[in-house]
Amino acid sequence: MSTAPTTSRPTHPSHRPRTPRRGLPVLGALPFLAPALALYGIFLLFPIVSAIYLSFVRWNGFPTVPQIWAGLANYQDIFTNDTVFHTALRNSVIWVVLSLIVPTVLALLLALALNNRLLGRNLMRSAFYIPAVLASIAVATMWTWMYNPNSGLVNSTLTSLGLSSWIQDWLGDPQIALYSVFVAFVWQTTGFSMVLFLAGLQTVPADLVEAAKLDGASAWQTFRNVTLPALRPTFTVVLVLTVISSLKVFDLIVGMTNGGPAQSSQVLALWSYSQSFINHNFGGGNALAVVLLVITLALVLPYLMWTLKEDER
Repeated sequence: MSTAPTTSRPTHPSHRPRTPRRGLPVLGALPFLAPALALYGIFLLFPIVSAIYLSFVRWNGFPTVPQIWAGLANYQDIFTNDTVFHTALRNSVIWVVLSLIVPTVLALLLALALNNRLLGRNLMRSAFYIPAVLASIAVATMWTWMYNPNSGLVNSTLTSLGLSSWIQDWLGDPQIALYSVFVAFVWQTTGFSMVLFLAGLQTVPADLVEAAKLDGASAWQTFRNVTLPALRPTFTVVLVLTVISSLKVFDLIVGMTNGGPAQSSQVLALWSYSQSFINHNFGGGNALAVVLLVITLALVLPYLMWTLKEDER
């Protein structure tokens, strides 16, 4: 028994199943993003725009005093007439270079050591990380006591070891004050970078490490050819955060030297604050803040772009 072939009739448009309209995802998410965007604009974008504007005016910070447009005069002053600016710029550059080397290398070495099975490994991880959660002003108070030339722990230890000739006025000598504060910075920040490296080491493929060992690769060859390439994303995060934290270092120097002695430990972030709120030169202080912002972007953005291109390759 044969059946007659059935022909399909076109479905009336009103009976066709409606496909959901896909509008712009951003517009649909905008009501949910609005509170966060408002806070972002109020507490981040507005201060940046305000600082850029104030860098072009003469103003002492008092609401009753009018703001006088000065153009590029504030920038000209800090580059030509402000001798402290050059000292602060030099110290900030020294701080950034040392920060990219000393705490980064120490953090990597600690992470490699504590990634192995050791007795008390978790306790040592916690001990190295604890300084990172302390307030910077608390760290400054602690290290100021340790550097005390008469009763501090550093000089007392040197005396007990028979190294009295090494005793220094660590925070009072213009030649070493900046580096003495930097030691406290290393003590505080190394643990945080160590945790990031430890997290990165967990992503290293174990089978590649075992294959390298079976092929007769030494520990250094395994680290250079297997572990180090796998840590590239971690290095990007660590180096970017290190540069940013180095350029905006403030609390430690305020608590330990306040930029002294004789401005020898002055940095850009502290000098910007001093110009604005101590010398009542808001134009010059904000010009310094803009210069600091430009330096930060000039250091961070090219590195991020280069890293992205390397990852694409």
